Amino acid sequence: MNPATQFRTLLVLGRVSNLPTVWSNCLAGWWLGGGGNYGKLPFLLLGMSVLYTGGMFLNDAFDEEFDRQRRAERPIPSGKIAASQVWFYGFGQLGAGILLLLFCGKIAAVCAVLLAATIVIYDFTHKFFTASPWIMGACRFWVYVIAGATGSFGLNGWPIGCGLALAFYIVGLSYVARRESFRGSAPIWPLLLLTAPIILGWMMNTGAYRTAALWISLLLVLWMARCLRTIFTGGGQNAGWIVTNRLAGITLVDWLSVAPQIPPPLSVVVFLALFALTKWFQKFIPAT
Repeated sequence: MNPATQFRTLLVLGRVSNLPTVWSNCLAGWWLGGGGNYGKLPFLLLGMSVLYTGGMFLNDAFDEEFDRQRRAERPIPSGKIAASQVWFYGFGQLGAGILLLLFCGKIAAVCAVLLAATIVIYDFTHKFFTASPWIMGACRFWVYVIAGATGSFGLNGWPIGCGLALAFYIVGLSYVARRESFRGSAPIWPLLLLTAPIILGWMMNTGAYRTAALWISLLLVLWMARCLRTIFTGGGQNAGWIVTNRLAGITLVDWLSVAPQIPPPLSVVVFLALFALTKWFQKFIPAT
């Protein structure tokens, strides 16, 4: 196998097209934690990126038998990489991510260990444990907590509350992802969880802050409506397409979390750029 093919295999295993959503989570949590501590920010972004890709590697490692039966095009069953290598790279990246986050402070380091454990639990259980989407939501929640602890104010209620709202969004997303191979109607109740960031944005902001949150909420609603329209119109939907686009929507949820606190020009540029980058990456590397 030539080096270019090997490199692409690693990118596919790591689902690197979703990394901008991780960076978005980090920036949102960090800003909610007061920002500052700029020397720690690179360790936060790199450490979280490595934890994410490591978790994705282990996702394929745990799913080897399932993929041989249902997704033969995945790297392990297609023979592009040995399962032993995927296990090694996966756990190696989790360890590297924890080490990098040690530079973000004691709270961040402890929570990084908890995040790594949550990732492994999810990867091990997600094919047979029906409540596993809640574990996936917990993974993104820990990202906000770690990022908030890295900020100059330290961990406070803002990254915790907004992290919980994002977790509910992820739970709804994950329940649809479990139906990726299903044609027909999808359950409606998980879709209600997608409204958690909007409800939180309405409750936690007043006056001009609420106005800013309202406009971004409208953008998020329009994006979700575009992604989910076939569910409500009764047509058969491509769940993979829905999940891919809603993953990109994570950046909009993060924008909603911080927009009232961050000057509009900066928040618009940062989060719309990360949204666009996610969509561009998804053209080349599968998101799921």
